[in-house]
Amino acid sequence: MVDRLLGRRPVAGPVAPEDAKAEMWNRVQLARNLRRPRTLDLLAEMADEIIEIHGDRAFGDDAAMACGFARIDGHRVVFIGQQKGADTDENVRRNFGMPHPEGYRKAMRAMDLAERFGLPVVTFVDVPGAHPGPESEERGIAEAIARSIGLMTRLRTPIVSVITGEGGSGGAIAIAVGDVVIALENAVYAVISPEGCAAILWRSSDEAATAALAMRMSADDQQALGVVDQVVAEPGEGAHADHAETARRLRTVIVAELDRLERIPTDELLAARYERYRAFGAYTETAAPPMTPPPNRGLADRVRDLLDPTRWLTGTSTTGTPRRDDPTAPEEA
Repeated sequence: MVDRLLGRRPVAGPVAPEDAKAEMWNRVQLARNLRRPRTLDLLAEMADEIIEIHGDRAFGDDAAMACGFARIDGHRVVFIGQQKGADTDENVRRNFGMPHPEGYRKAMRAMDLAERFGLPVVTFVDVPGAHPGPESEERGIAEAIARSIGLMTRLRTPIVSVITGEGGSGGAIAIAVGDVVIALENAVYAVISPEGCAAILWRSSDEAATAALAMRMSADDQQALGVVDQVVAEPGEGAHADHAETARRLRTVIVAELDRLERIPTDELLAARYERYRAFGAYTETAAPPMTPPPNRGLADRVRDLLDPTRWLTGTSTTGTPRRDDPTAPEEA
């Protein structure tokens, strides 16, 4: 407990596989806790002023995505974040925090305003994945996510992204392309939910805990992989236990990062952002073997192949190359 309060991480010995799996699954459950603070809950504690905007100016407003302007310790910022509900009714209204295409288009509208007014962007990621229903497909969910990612890569203003709960799939990365990525201690971040991964690899969602451990989706694992830059310790038993203290700790880190990023020239900021995401992943470059160009055969050679009597007996041509539709030779049959 002392180590947790002081922000120290105790050095642990080897952990049994079953213990590691149980610990990882506990992190996933904490990230999904219904009492965990959401985007607007955190902003209510850390911001001096909040003005929310609504609508994507094309289809409608998506309650699962909260966007607007805020003032945090004197910094005027544009905020963007997924918003889950605290009870069943609010979860239904906010679609359990899974945005439709218009939610991401509203986020892009907020990004454009941030660039126009020279304001930094702070995003709060807490989503199991973008909404997968037919209405989202009809309205272009893939295009909206891809365009949001592309816009963030070239946005000429600082971006701080915070993983507050569950960061899953393209629905998360669509608003998480930041110059710096911060995660709460019990947040998780992965390309797919553990249940979805288990259904693909093990054909059963019962192996979700095994998948979560294999994907290394905890905040500490993501920091070790270089995806997350800083992990913020949560108070007490977790962020769900003390919203105000969680917001206070996040505010300190966010303000420090905004101060640092605002001193970097815009062109250098964009170059560093580009290099950051180009460097992700392990790969090996190998030289391709030289390819021999096919022989330049004329019309006479092709006609000779068709008329060659030995071609029909052996399945090959004396001068040409065997074709896929050549009949089977008698000896092969």
